[in-house]
Amino acid sequence: MAKTRSKRYRAAIKHVDGNKKYSLAEAVGTLKKIATPKFDQTVTLSFHLGVDPKQSDQMVRGTCPLPHGSGKKVRVLVFAQGSAAEAAREAGAEFVGYEDMIKKCNEGFQDFDVAVATPAAMAEVRKLGKVLGPRGLMPNPKTGTVTDDTAKAVREVKAGRVEFKLDKGGNLAVPMGKFSFSEQQLVENGAAVIDAVSKARPATAKGRFIMTATLAATMTPGLALDAGSMGNTTA
Repeated sequence: MAKTRSKRYRAAIKHVDGNKKYSLAEAVGTLKKIATPKFDQTVTLSFHLGVDPKQSDQMVRGTCPLPHGSGKKVRVLVFAQGSAAEAAREAGAEFVGYEDMIKKCNEGFQDFDVAVATPAAMAEVRKLGKVLGPRGLMPNPKTGTVTDDTAKAVREVKAGRVEFKLDKGGNLAVPMGKFSFSEQQLVENGAAVIDAVSKARPATAKGRFIMTATLAATMTPGLALDAGSMGNTTA
């Protein structure tokens, strides 16, 4: 039985030209014309990439600082001791500690969005892989969350740095702000995301890299973007 779309969705889809490939600015402008629900929706850029996710040398993963932030309050846990722990507290981390925080996480605590650890702390934090890994909360050097400069890591995360990682289907979904942001803010955040994903292209990727790109908010139809010039130089 076919699923019946909501009245709001049916009204929203009238604004979308299904045969058109939008520029980022056109897509953002169209998105802002769609009636919104009562909550502030998250705006997301989704990509399908021309890589083989089964090949370890074609994994796509990285971070992107958003010029205007993500619009989300980010709660940070830092595994550290001594001066690195104190620096993390001063930078605004909500939870800071070492053995006590490891014990707390082992007992099920996951009331945070990003975890940061010093390299020294990783000897024990690594053992939390089965606890934090499934939720994508393990600190990782590739995303800047394993570092001795805990203050910098905390500030960057809270300022609106987002992480992205290829899924098993060759897809990426990257949050780029809130619907309440201005068109200019969303365009600039979106451009930063596209640039970061393009630069994350593996050296082994051949031919077209970004196959498709779509812009959507939480409760809206997706708008297909013109992906032709997005990181698609031939390797």
